[in-house]
Amino acid sequence: MSAPAHDTDLRAARSGHSRRALLAGSVGNLIEWYEFGVYGYFATVIAARFFTPEGGSEVEGLVKTYASFALAFFFRPVGAALFGRLGDRIGRRPVLILVIALMTAATTLIGALPTYATVGALSPWLLTFLRVLQGLSAGGEFGGAVSVMTEFAPPGRRGLYGSWQSFTVALGLLGGAGVAALLATVLSPQELEAWGWRLPFLLTLPLGLGALWLRLRLAETPAFTSEFERERPPGRELAKAIVLGAGRVMGWAAAGYTFLVVLPAYLQSTLDASFQQALLATVLANLGFAATIIPAGLLSDRLGRRPVMLTGAVLVTLLAIPLLNLLQDSGTSDAVKGVAVFVAGAVVGLMAGPGPAMLSEMFPTSVRYTGLGLAYALSNAVFSGCAGLIITETIKRTGNVDIPAYYAAATCAVSALALSTLRTEKGS
Repeated sequence: MSAPAHDTDLRAARSGHSRRALLAGSVGNLIEWYEFGVYGYFATVIAARFFTPEGGSEVEGLVKTYASFALAFFFRPVGAALFGRLGDRIGRRPVLILVIALMTAATTLIGALPTYATVGALSPWLLTFLRVLQGLSAGGEFGGAVSVMTEFAPPGRRGLYGSWQSFTVALGLLGGAGVAALLATVLSPQELEAWGWRLPFLLTLPLGLGALWLRLRLAETPAFTSEFERERPPGRELAKAIVLGAGRVMGWAAAGYTFLVVLPAYLQSTLDASFQQALLATVLANLGFAATIIPAGLLSDRLGRRPVMLTGAVLVTLLAIPLLNLLQDSGTSDAVKGVAVFVAGAVVGLMAGPGPAMLSEMFPTSVRYTGLGLAYALSNAVFSGCAGLIITETIKRTGNVDIPAYYAAATCAVSALALSTLRTEKGS
């Protein structure tokens, strides 16, 4: 029996555009996480320049910096709902063009902002406004990019294609860490704090223009343009799927930000590490993260999403406290500490690799942009955006330096329970 004509057309369209979709879909995510990484790596500098008046507390300034960080994340669900609705109605391509333009403009302007010493209390408000714009655009980025990548993916390869979205998180964070490390090496601490911190944000402009060019050349996905698969599920069913999806990725969100972004500031403020030592630890954690993402996505196409993601969630739950204790122990060698942070990143990659495809498969084409975008954005708003604020403030109040491990372990334990409800069939 021959395949239906529309199935043949869909496969042909996927084959012709899948690689271009992979590149255009993932490049925006790379820029987004490059910026969020830079903000996290320079958190102590930003706190001093924007949130700490003369004579103010450094810890209080860092808490306010993370509060601004968290606020941007809470606008992600708003962006996911707004741009997701547009993307499910008018198409993935035009909305992805809009969100990359917004992200590029907001990030570039952060590099040009006046500091507290120049304009006083206006400076943190200007920074927070731009962070809100970034949150809106980031909320619209993930759902559209994953929709494009998985809808263009060849049969049986959605896990692999979706994993590139997570892989660009690692590339973005590594890129941010690399730029920060380079600046910390070639500039004096005074130059870095005075003006050097601006350069990574200004670098977003040429990166964003390149991403915009790629997306202008992107075709609309065959699944969206087809008249098939357009039925919308009931609102209650959609809401239930969004909440369940958020629960399944909350461990990925929380542990990822704890180990990959919050770690530098934690090492500096709590364990008295230098800026260079903190950045090196972050680079190693992100290398571990990057090393497992693509293999995990590919493995999920063969074994199914559940066993791979569940393994990652359980490992973080079991290993978070022992790994952090190794970092805290002054008798631990630098090599062992390096292995510890590498392993921490690697186990998060087991969740991040299959995660995009898992979310994509939870929603039909007609609500996919909105559904998976909201699930991811809600999880990140609560468990990623608040990670630095929760960890820093809790350590400040309790004096317990194990808080990052408790936070990562607890969220991954809950995520493991949600993942246990996932059906076990292999990725399609």
